[in-house]
Amino acid sequence: MSHELRERFFAEGRLDDCPIYDLHGHWGPHNAIHLPGADAAIARGLLERANIRRLVFCHHHTLFTPDIGNQANIDAVRALPDLLRAYLGVNPNYPDVIAEDLARFDQYPDVFVGFKLLGDYHRVSVADDRNRPAWELANARRLPVLMHTWGGSTYDGYEAVRTVAERYPGATIICGHSLHGEWSRAIELANAFPNLYLELTAVPDDRGVVEQLLAGAGSRKIVFGTDFPWFSHFYYIGALLGTGMDDESLRDILYRNAQRILGET
Repeated sequence: MSHELRERFFAEGRLDDCPIYDLHGHWGPHNAIHLPGADAAIARGLLERANIRRLVFCHHHTLFTPDIGNQANIDAVRALPDLLRAYLGVNPNYPDVIAEDLARFDQYPDVFVGFKLLGDYHRVSVADDRNRPAWELANARRLPVLMHTWGGSTYDGYEAVRTVAERYPGATIICGHSLHGEWSRAIELANAFPNLYLELTAVPDDRGVVEQLLAGAGSRKIVFGTDFPWFSHFYYIGALLGTGMDDESLRDILYRNAQRILGET
């Protein structure tokens, strides 16, 4: 079992042969906090310093402001096209906006890779029929869908996630936050559904959970994510290194799984 990457990371701070794919990012201002990292000029330096090859995000405005919507995602990717890709944000409270966005999805193949659902914030279950148009497209084309998931939630907890995993086996389901707090149930879902992955944002705030997910689900079912610019890439990289996992597992989580999901292998 090799730990060469760990030693080289600590010595060099980054590894050119270990590009990092962050599949859970955000962009733009937020009314609750100052986020200078979501400005293109500042973000480039931060992302390149951490050796981020790809950040897949959804703009705050897209998630919460339907009159701005997914145009904010398009503009952000256009500013940093070599580093960024976006999830098309789906707010089920505005079905007409969803219909318009899905009709334009194919116009921006260099921008959108899949969809983002935020059930707890929108107060609509990820399994609700209002999300069906996005799910059906993802299912037909094997596109990734990043969902905010949280233990105990009626909107994106265990039952809702299981429902969409059963209903849409062709979609690639990324469980943001890994059903936070219900780790054993997250592992159960990852093992039950080949199309379902666990994502690490907010997971390292509980000591030992990364190790639990790794032991229970395996490195090929876990993807790297940070909620950037809310949190630091170096903190999350350090959390993985601190587990003592082997090099092959690190490579799976930091880039191989994401490359496979995005078709960038």
